[in-house]
Amino acid sequence: MKAVLLLLIVALSLCGCRPSHSGRIVVGSKNFTEQVVLAELMAQHIESRLHVPVERRFYLAGSYIAHQAVLADRIDLYPEYTGTALTAILKEKPSSDPRTVFDEVKREYARRFHLTVGPPFGFNNSFAMVMRGDDARQIGITKLSQAARYAPHWKFGCGYEFLERPDGYAGFAAAYHLNFAEKPRVMDLGLLYRALKDRQIDLAAGNATDGLIAALGMVVLADDLHYFPPYEAVPVISDNALRRFPRLGPVLEELRNTISDEEMRRLNYAVDGEHRDVVEVVREFRESKGL
Repeated sequence: MKAVLLLLIVALSLCGCRPSHSGRIVVGSKNFTEQVVLAELMAQHIESRLHVPVERRFYLAGSYIAHQAVLADRIDLYPEYTGTALTAILKEKPSSDPRTVFDEVKREYARRFHLTVGPPFGFNNSFAMVMRGDDARQIGITKLSQAARYAPHWKFGCGYEFLERPDGYAGFAAAYHLNFAEKPRVMDLGLLYRALKDRQIDLAAGNATDGLIAALGMVVLADDLHYFPPYEAVPVISDNALRRFPRLGPVLEELRNTISDEEMRRLNYAVDGEHRDVVEVVREFRESKGL
């Protein structure tokens, strides 16, 4: 309840006034590493191509807060995922076809919100059910359909958003007939892998491109029932920003399909595992791509 009240307070503050930032572009992000990497990539690329001031407003909690921020003109653009946009924002039923999901999200964001969904960055960051590699090998589990027999002895951890969203915990647990030892432990996404490593939880709702999965010897259980929709990373851009800066659209088009799943894992690990500065990590990546 406290978390919900906090989100409402932040959302109201975001919508309370519409600041003028006609001379600059404001890039936002949600509150985990991959989002910050993608937002910094857009910010650096915009600065390089448009030569205008770019303000960074990162770590805006989850999808709802970031969405409210762009609607309220507190930010001009932020990275989103098509599956999240479809289910959590548009409240539509999940679909397994990436093109169908992208087309519906692009169409409905334009119609309902006057927001433009930009070109995909090139990778799909689906939810990933992660467990300790040693434990998975010991019991011989590789896919989620095998998890029902073990779930009564497991503790499950996730971020607050996964617990509430329509493509999240309730549907996932029902689809795979999972009854865990206790209610899910809800924590900041950055703490999930530490909790898993320290055996505070046994299964975590991570993301497929998390750099710490391989670094910590974790494994991902295959979503063999194909419960989760595609989550292609895309920029969501205010139409107001596109009017103010007509070249913004073509500049973001240059980032289309520039990041593979493996490259995104490496970028995430450089920040989370090697504790490198995200600005430098992104700068090196842009240089490697000739951007």
